[in-house]
Amino acid sequence: MDFGIWRIKMKALLVHQMLTDALKGDSGESSTSDGEESSSDTGERAKMMEKTHSTITLCLGDKALKEVSKESIVKGV
Repeated sequence: MDFGIWRIKMKALLVHQMLTDALKGDSGESSTSDGEESSSDTGERAKMMEKTHSTITLCLGDKALKEVSKESIVKGV
């Protein structure tokens, strides 16, 4: 499959599942007024990142999955 087409489909799926904030990296993180993330925000973000990682992994073909199988973060995939 063409990467451009896969990327469009993947973005649509992440939007549908409300997971696009996982792709924003540091700029998408919630923080308190003093710049620190609260523990509940950190936990929610970790859950979102794990769900996003698994969603992307499930949408990869076998060949691409072999290439990124050792990646543990969303941006690495």
